[in-house]
Amino acid sequence: MNINTDAEHSNGQLSHIQTLTVLVIDDEKLFTEELHEFLQRAGFNAIEANTAGEGLQVLKKEAIDLLILDIRLPGVSGLEVLKEVKQDYPNLEVIMVSGHGDMDSVIEAMHNGAIDFLRKPFRHIDIRIAIERTRKFLLLQQKIRQIEEKNSLISQQLQDRIERQLIGVSKQMVGILDMAMTAARFADTNVLITGESGTGKENVARIVHFASSRKDNAFMAVNSSAITDSLLESEFFGHKKGSFTGALADKKGFFEVCNKGTLFLDEIADMPVNLQAKVLRATEEKKITRVGDTRQIITDFRIISATNRNLDTLVAEKTFRLDLLHRLNTLHIHIPPLREHPDDIEPLLRYFVTDFSVKFNKPIPGIQKEVFMVLRDYDFPGNVRELKNMTERAIILFKDNTLGINDFPIKKQTIPSKSIEIHQLNLEQQETESIRQALLQSGYNQVAAARLLGISRDALIRKMKKYHISVKKAED
Repeated sequence: MNINTDAEHSNGQLSHIQTLTVLVIDDEKLFTEELHEFLQRAGFNAIEANTAGEGLQVLKKEAIDLLILDIRLPGVSGLEVLKEVKQDYPNLEVIMVSGHGDMDSVIEAMHNGAIDFLRKPFRHIDIRIAIERTRKFLLLQQKIRQIEEKNSLISQQLQDRIERQLIGVSKQMVGILDMAMTAARFADTNVLITGESGTGKENVARIVHFASSRKDNAFMAVNSSAITDSLLESEFFGHKKGSFTGALADKKGFFEVCNKGTLFLDEIADMPVNLQAKVLRATEEKKITRVGDTRQIITDFRIISATNRNLDTLVAEKTFRLDLLHRLNTLHIHIPPLREHPDDIEPLLRYFVTDFSVKFNKPIPGIQKEVFMVLRDYDFPGNVRELKNMTERAIILFKDNTLGINDFPIKKQTIPSKSIEIHQLNLEQQETESIRQALLQSGYNQVAAARLLGISRDALIRKMKKYHISVKKAED
């Protein structure tokens, strides 16, 4: 028995709830039968399934309002089923249940879209409260959709694809927004966005695109270092059926898909030199030819590129083309690290707290003043992305009505010596040492080393060639 009955029978209190169709997926048949009976008595339409396959078949045939999903299922993790469900049915709310739930599972489930989490055994009143919370959320979402369908001039797709607000009160953020709006007015002009990792370069790129006359057409974000060398040309220019092994059909490339829209090239500094020349030509001529074809295709795309590296240095090292830099850098927007505009930490934190509280259907907590004081003094090596991630974790785990500094664990910072030598700040040396350490820790497995570094294997190989790093273990 995984549901504890108690004296608080729910029939009367649940009878007023709008009828929902609830699917229960759990491998324990006794559990699903008991929960099915409870839900039916409470006035819901209930369906039960004891395997992931059975449950997914139900989802294809029935209109389900709420899914109650076990985290452990035969042959598959409930977390993987959750990911699949949220991808195929993004508006379906999911309550996860488990008799083995640990905190990591809770965090992962909430991060992947679950609206609530219950640990077995639970009482009828526990599931009743969870469903009540979900019902209110579903009704609110329904009302919002109705309002949007009648009154909104901005499509829901646009709402989902862009965080339209650039949060900040500092002079730096105001200047960046002004520059982004200027770039939006000149919709054919290429833009280069620079800044450390996590500063929000893609967010600024989306603001430029969706505030421009190209907003109704494609915005495609491409990580320039994440595409394998063998597929680079096909991904950017497309290919014709039969042009190479695996080309089973004609395919449009990034340039063609972004016709009348915007192609966002992230980590542009890691683009291979041989592709840089082809990108330059396509950017200048606005004509491309698919791999295996001879016909030229005219396409009107705008390029917004981003990097956290110094492109002038790369030009001097001859790893980045000067003519491509000039073509991409018509307008330049630099985003400073968060530590250089600490006045924006408070509005960002308040925004993230509200956003994640609504997302996870939790009450919006207060924030102790000490939190802002401590975070202002923190260096934030991960910038806004780090603040966002620590806020998400805080909202998932907090128990009280107020967030304190203990809800925001930060790494202790070491203050560098004033006598530090310049060569210690050399980017090339730091990259070389990071690569060597990753290879050492992974036993010289390039896939594992690339994963440690947060880059693709092909990007790792390019960097190893650039810095003349051998994959062979050093002799003892």
